[in-house]
Formats: sequence, structure tokens, C-alpha cells
Amino acid sequence: MFDAWAYSIASVMAVSLVSLIGAFTLPFSQEKVRSFLIYMVSFSAGALFGDAFIHLLPEAAEEAAGFTPALAIYLISGIIISFIIEKFIRWRHCHLPTTEEHPHPLALMNLVGDGVHNFIDGLIIGGSYLLSAPVGFATTLAVIFHEIPQEIGDYGVLIHGGFTKKKALLFNFLTALTSILGAIVALAISAFVPNITTFLVPFAAGIFIYVAGTDLIPELHKEVEPSKSLAQLAWFVLGIIVMLALLLLGG
Repeated sequence: MFDAWAYSIASVMAVSLVSLIGAFTLPFSQEKVRSFLIYMVSFSAGALFGDAFIHLLPEAAEEAAGFTPALAIYLISGIIISFIIEKFIRWRHCHLPTTEEHPHPLALMNLVGDGVHNFIDGLIIGGSYLLSAPVGFATTLAVIFHEIPQEIGDYGVLIHGGFTKKKALLFNFLTALTSILGAIVALAISAFVPNITTFLVPFAAGIFIYVAGTDLIPELHKEVEPSKSLAQLAWFVLGIIVMLALLLLGG
């Protein structure tokens, strides 16, 4: 029997463990890490768009009996909340190593923003499992694909901010654990608000669209070499294809 609680907690724990991935980049130079991450960012952008448009929005529209004005408002609210987090908490997704050309906010400010972001990830994952196991699994994968470059970038921010390697890994992991709280909140609220997914699912789609469109795509546009740009496009499309494949397998 499908248990949304068990699946959600297991998924956010897996997402939290991704925060330790920074340790695996230690043997490599920043240039090598950056060259890998830019393609991971491409794949992540495709996965986030794919999950939003292939999984989340169709499910939300089916539950709401069509793409209603209310659903559109919930979608836009996800975009607005993402804008507020970046604008007023002054934190943005970090996907590349810190350099003079690619500066990041202060380490402590990044931890605060990262904690808020991971809490919202937990809300999204918990809400998606309330719909169904396939939607929850697809959303978890999209979050994990996005977390890989982000957590490596966040780890670099903490190191750049003066943290030791062990301390950076520890604090990065602690902020990642807020995703568990987010999932618990989403699932607990559902017991009192049965139709909470009517809001949470399009809200999640709005966040994914914002992150992919305003954080990831602009980073990809910084690469102008034709061969690398084509490779980025291939990884971007592959991310979408993976989300489509999950839909076909789940159906």
C-alpha cells in the first residue's frame, strides 16, 4: 500500500544526503568542477521545466477540472515567493564555484537562504506525494538533479567564507535537513486541509519554472562557444526526456 509519509520522508532524506556531495569535489580543480557543473545545470534546468510542465501542471489541472484562474494564481504565487526569497533574503541559487567573475553572498546569509529553500523543497516533495507515487518520485528526482550543482556551489561558498571543509559539510547538511521539516508540514497540513494539493502542486510548478528560467538558463547563456552550447542544449533536452520517460513508465 502506498504510504505518502514513508515515501516523502525517504525522499527528503535522500535529498538531504546530496548536500554532502561537496566532499567528492575536493580532489578536482575548480576548472574541472565548473566544466562538469555547467552541463549538470543544463540537465537540471530541463528536469525542472519537464517536471513542472509534464507532471505537476497537468496533475494540477486535472484535479482542478481545468487550468482555472485560481490555479494560475497559485502558479504565479510560487514565482512571487521565489522572487521574494532572492530579493529580500538576498540569496540566490549557487551552482558554480565562487570566483571574481562569479561572486556569491556571504556564507552565513547563504545558509539562511539555503535553509528556507530546502524547507520549500520539502513542502514540494510532500505535496507531490499527496497526489501520487509517480508524481512524487518524478519531483524528487527533479529536486535531486537540481540539488547536485546547487550543493556543490553552496559548499564552495562556505569554504570561500572561511569555513573549514568539515564545518562546511556539516552546516550544509544541517540546512538540508530543513527539507524534512517541510515535508512533515505539508503532510500534516493535508490532514486538516484535504485539498491542499490544489495549491501546493501549481505553487511548486511556479517555483520550478522560476528557478529554471531565472537562475539556471542565464548561467547557461554565459557560454558562447558553439560546441559547448550545443552540448548544453543536449543535456537540457535530456533532462526533459527523463521527465517524459518517467511519465510514460508511471502510466
